[in-house]
Amino acid sequence: MAVCANVVPLSEIMRFVMTDMPVNQVNARQGWALAPEEREAMEYDVVIVGAGPAGLSAAIRLKQMAEEKGQEISVCVLEKGSEVGAHILSGAVIDPVGINRLFPDWKERGAPLETEVTSDRFLFLGPAGALPLPNFILPPLMKNHGNYIASLGNVARWLAEQAEAMGVEIYPGFAAAELLFDDNGAVRGVATGDMGVSKTGEKKDGWMPGMELLAKYTFLAEGVRGSLSKAAIAQYDLDANSDYQKFGIGIKELWQVAPENHKSGHVQHTLGWPLDNKTGGGSWLYHFGDNFVSIGFVTHLNYQNPHLSPFDEFQRFNMHPAIRQTLEGGKRVSYGARAITEGGYQSVPKLAFPGGALIGCSAGFVNVPRIKGSHNAMETGIMAAEAAFEALADGRSYDELSAYQQAYDTSRVAKELKMVRNVKPLLTKFGNFLGTVLGGAEMWMRTLGIGLPFTLSHGKPDHAAMKKADECKPIDYPKPDGEVAFDKLSSVFLSATNHEEDQPAHLTLKDSSVPVGVNLPEYDEPAQRYCPAGVYEVVREENGTNPRLQINAQNCVHCPTCDITDPSQNINWVVPEGAGGPNYPNM
Repeated sequence: MAVCANVVPLSEIMRFVMTDMPVNQVNARQGWALAPEEREAMEYDVVIVGAGPAGLSAAIRLKQMAEEKGQEISVCVLEKGSEVGAHILSGAVIDPVGINRLFPDWKERGAPLETEVTSDRFLFLGPAGALPLPNFILPPLMKNHGNYIASLGNVARWLAEQAEAMGVEIYPGFAAAELLFDDNGAVRGVATGDMGVSKTGEKKDGWMPGMELLAKYTFLAEGVRGSLSKAAIAQYDLDANSDYQKFGIGIKELWQVAPENHKSGHVQHTLGWPLDNKTGGGSWLYHFGDNFVSIGFVTHLNYQNPHLSPFDEFQRFNMHPAIRQTLEGGKRVSYGARAITEGGYQSVPKLAFPGGALIGCSAGFVNVPRIKGSHNAMETGIMAAEAAFEALADGRSYDELSAYQQAYDTSRVAKELKMVRNVKPLLTKFGNFLGTVLGGAEMWMRTLGIGLPFTLSHGKPDHAAMKKADECKPIDYPKPDGEVAFDKLSSVFLSATNHEEDQPAHLTLKDSSVPVGVNLPEYDEPAQRYCPAGVYEVVREENGTNPRLQINAQNCVHCPTCDITDPSQNINWVVPEGAGGPNYPNM
């Protein structure tokens, strides 16, 4: 089956196998229910949720090992986007260590790592100027030579081609909405969401029940804050011995700039303005391809001021003289946003559970100082695949893949994350400037074989850092100029986001009274600002009375920042119908 945007019903392209094995369900979509239906099921050795770098690497490695051993193994990958890569967004400067493990001959195979880094620059921005930091003071781990600038979405598309050529079944356009459990509490697979259900839970014309994808092992590779991953972590208490996970929101634009402003292979990062010293974050500019510049801005989601808008901080950043000079005369061609895991080493939960495992950003392997995680995602997918293959070869199923956890604990990935484990806490405790200095010193000391003899704690979850609105100063953002800075709705248009409007809400409220009863009077309802797509809007009558929260779910780009940042933790992001959401090209 070819990976394409034309979604064919799974019921027409899969060979059905009915099963009478009792399977219990945990449904991640809340607020509606259909009468129980007998669902058709398909059985595999391994089912993988998410066709990103981690999920596809796991699928490929399973098939590689099967070929090496002369064995058969069935692998299925489910992808909620309309095509592989549709929901993938990253900077991205890619460390090739992950793809080297998977395909040492990736260059000969035509992998789209097209632009090698040729120059590296780090700036500390002020309101009108920029202070370049000499490269020699940066710890070696921060250097980018030997890495490649690319579209991670295109890398995922290429990985999918390799996987399908090896016999992996990939089904884009189908969202895994439920975890399925056996009578012993082990994960038995997943079920896709029912298609053709109205907002009120009624069957529409063309209704199709979800499919059960049953497997001996199930890998969750949904990315940051995936709904099934969140359910699995809670079900098995996987984070009992880890620190709070921390997050940022990365907002990205793809520009095609004037040729004279393009520096192929150039990488630039910044800290500082427009964020204040207590608000963590930074930016990237990566020059690659046909005069393309990937520009993005990260705001750490433990910010304190509820009046802050990550989107408007990004647009204000674009107007800085040091940034504007690259963008002027160019054309903005795409836009998107995605949450980023930032907790690092101490926040990685237990990785294996009965019948499955967390891989990639579902667990959180991003190296925050490097702004890189895809290489670690690929390697964790490979490690999980190797553990599962050996378990299957031994005739095991539905048990805990302890070999995966052991492999991670002694891996290059864990070692890399351990080297930078105190940087994020130092930034949080001491602010951007001093925290960066102390974090850099810590990384240098670890490079030299010394360092702090302990791991600093993150202290509290991100949403708990937000202060009340009356404790903070409102922020007056400049009006976008329409040349290098733009409004939210025109930005969302460039993401090609689309959802079927008459479907159950995927942005669910645990208590519908909280937005107006709590968040509005106490925090000036920050959802209307932290969402990068204008999903949440406070609307009032003409005379300014009777405020209510309006949820424009059609705009949702699946970040899912709202699930993380809401100070009342009242929003639960779950998957919509498959194929909904953004359709990112070249991102």
